[in-house]
Amino acid sequence: MSKGGFMKAPVADTRRGTDKKLTRKETGGILLRLGRYVVSEWHLFIPALIFTFVSNQLSLLGPRYSGAAIDAIAREGGVDMPEVVRNVIIMIICYVVSAALAYALAVIMVHLSQRIVVKMRRQVFDKLETLPVGYFDTHPTGDIISRISYDIDTVNSSLSHDLVQVMTSIYTVVGSIIFMWQISKPMILIFALTVPASILFTRYRSRKVRPLFSARSRKLGELNGYAEEMLSGLKTVSAYGKEEVIAERFNKRNDVTMDAYYKAEYYGAAMGPSVMLINNLSIALVATLGGILYMLSESGSVAEGTVFFITLGGIAQFVQYSRKFAGPINEFANILHEFQSAFSAAERVFRVIDEPSEAEDAPDAAELERVAGEVELDRVTFGYTPERTVLRDVSVKAKAGQTVAIVGPTGAGKTTVINLLMRFYDPDSGEIRLDSLPALKIKREKLRRAYTMVLQDTWLFHGTIYDNIRYGKEDATEKEVRRAARAARIDGFIESLPDGYGTVLSDDGVNLSKGQKQLITIARALLSDAPMLILDEATSNVDSRTEIKIQEAMRELMEGRTCFIIAHRLSTVKNADTILVVKDGVISEQGTHEELLSLGGFYSTLYNSQFS
Repeated sequence: MSKGGFMKAPVADTRRGTDKKLTRKETGGILLRLGRYVVSEWHLFIPALIFTFVSNQLSLLGPRYSGAAIDAIAREGGVDMPEVVRNVIIMIICYVVSAALAYALAVIMVHLSQRIVVKMRRQVFDKLETLPVGYFDTHPTGDIISRISYDIDTVNSSLSHDLVQVMTSIYTVVGSIIFMWQISKPMILIFALTVPASILFTRYRSRKVRPLFSARSRKLGELNGYAEEMLSGLKTVSAYGKEEVIAERFNKRNDVTMDAYYKAEYYGAAMGPSVMLINNLSIALVATLGGILYMLSESGSVAEGTVFFITLGGIAQFVQYSRKFAGPINEFANILHEFQSAFSAAERVFRVIDEPSEAEDAPDAAELERVAGEVELDRVTFGYTPERTVLRDVSVKAKAGQTVAIVGPTGAGKTTVINLLMRFYDPDSGEIRLDSLPALKIKREKLRRAYTMVLQDTWLFHGTIYDNIRYGKEDATEKEVRRAARAARIDGFIESLPDGYGTVLSDDGVNLSKGQKQLITIARALLSDAPMLILDEATSNVDSRTEIKIQEAMRELMEGRTCFIIAHRLSTVKNADTILVVKDGVISEQGTHEELLSLGGFYSTLYNSQFS
């Protein structure tokens, strides 16, 4: 059984973890969705755009003034020093103001990305709360946590840094082309060869790299899931002396994960240097052609005012603009593999957000304000997968206030009955009724509130013992909380603690024994005023003496409630009004304790094996 006492559905996740390559349409959809997050923070995004444009415009003006200063130095009549100084001062001002605006832009983008991350994490967590139990039965906890933490952090990194780089690159590239076109049209033709080469190479490499980043995210999720599973069972691992085996398995998974990381980073990092080589070649060609045109212009072979005429300052400007033009392209190639990672991470996050929630209640679903507690299963058949039926043609009727015990071998389908009663799953055929109303015609929230549960696997949250007990009834008084604890035979232990009921429990109550945790969850259930009670091996972690005391208290508090008890200890179900023996997915025997013993069937054999 999974944590929480629910049977794990043996269903493989057919979508999670596939290394399928994102199509252009899927990539566009992810980009559009991320864009909506950005636009939703328009009060930060608009100033960011303004700062981007102004900062880059000032940065683009710098080479123009430096070129004018060089021409003022190289004039035939001598150096025009005032002109040189004026251009140098303006150039410095442009660069200083541009740097200040770039810093402000970075600060704004950090705030913007953090707000988006908060919103995205809230959406993912809210979605997880609406998903059916079956989703958690087929998705490892570590993988889910990886999506909430690592994947969203990856998206955050891309939004806070890479998005700024893209906006800056686009403006710089366009501005540089305009300025270079004004300086020398023949020289700009060089980029007609090198730019397509960069673009084609980048597209080719990105198609190869993107699946590698998808695999990287998947492998990390699998590693987290395995680590979470092993750490939660560390005591069992130590008890069986399997530390080396587990460590070896972890190391193998870790090596596979690191290999996925290496491949993604290696092939992604290769794009930057390759594009840089192409861009450096273009700058070398620009310098060579510029030198030739300058010599022709100086010798008088090219008349001033023609497209081939260029000054020394013009060459300096063009080289600077060509570097500004090539720099963003090279930078974009460097961060493109980060975009691949961000898109893969965003796709995993959006996959959770897009998961179908639990089916909506029927439009005419009843509120079920008053529950008598009569429950009936009518010819119910159910399987977690179409290939494997867990329950077949099960019919049970529990009258209001009756106690129904469900016993049978492990894996027979006992907990599945509880899952169906709580509508964690719906039957494939047949019908479940509560107070003669079909369960499908009752609002799911109201139906679940009609039950209170005590499971074999206890769950306590970080907080005080007092808050943990009143979890199911937050308006409970201190007197009611103490009475419930007393009935569960845990009040003496609580009051012996230095802070009593105010004692703070650590994560999942790891500072308590299993028996103490189970007693607290029993007190929580006893405090609830729900008309129906489900006990799934509720006393499995307490000793026999305490179990007897709890049963005495619970019999008094179970008075008037419809109760369903799953137990392997048959001593806990002897007083049940009806005992169901579930075997191989069907009810093989049904009756009171005495009736089943007189049958001499499976129940009799099971009982005698425990008390012979």
